[in-house]
Amino acid sequence: MEKTLWEYIQSVKDQSPLIHNITNYVVMNNTANALLAVGASPVMAHAKSEIKDMASIASAVLINIGTLDEYWSEVMLIAAKAAHTLNKPWVLDPVGAGATPYRNEILQKLLQYRPTVIRGNASEILALAKSNSSVTKGVDSIALSNEAVQAARDLVNDYGAIVCISGATDIILNDSGQIYFIKNGHPMMTKVTGLGCTASALTAAFIAVAENKTEATTAAMALLGIAGELAEKQSSGPGSLQMNLLDKLYAVTETEFSGYLKVAME
Repeated sequence: MEKTLWEYIQSVKDQSPLIHNITNYVVMNNTANALLAVGASPVMAHAKSEIKDMASIASAVLINIGTLDEYWSEVMLIAAKAAHTLNKPWVLDPVGAGATPYRNEILQKLLQYRPTVIRGNASEILALAKSNSSVTKGVDSIALSNEAVQAARDLVNDYGAIVCISGATDIILNDSGQIYFIKNGHPMMTKVTGLGCTASALTAAFIAVAENKTEATTAAMALLGIAGELAEKQSSGPGSLQMNLLDKLYAVTETEFSGYLKVAME
């Protein structure tokens, strides 16, 4: 690795990147708080009249299609085009990919602006790559992350993006052939809405401050997983986990991070 993963965490705190989030109604508050906890600066802006200007001052852009509608679809496409034109890093979170033809249509248009990172669960990655084996149940994955590796490779080859498949093991691929496997996290995290969306937002913050976007993505995913593991130890259920996870994103130490980190590369 060019840097230790902890150094990427410190870079976010030191540089406080401005992250422009076009995300869904369900997670806006959680997303903003998570970004603040790691040291980034969130902005949620959706008006067509200011999207280009906002993209120009942001360090990175997140586009999350969770609560898609006709107006927001236009906004997302404007933002993706602006980020691409300005050479700003941007993350695509294809929430619910494969669920409806309309959702798939918008995703195919967004992909033309070549996201820096695509982060989704296995079902979403399979659907995005138009795999016939894809089945999506709402926004929850009913496929395993390792089943989506070939689909992820197809997306890497077609769009040059880094692809992150979230699951019990997070898998991150890039166009150099590297694959990272992250085995951090806790099953209770699946009972808190929007943690996948949080993962995408953190990824946007991390790639905003790093030249090596693959390592930065790995650091973001590892941080969230480790924070979840540590938070679960002092939580009695999903409600307290959500609160304690936010605190751990803010206060996790290098010793804790290094002690819990489970990352392999091939």
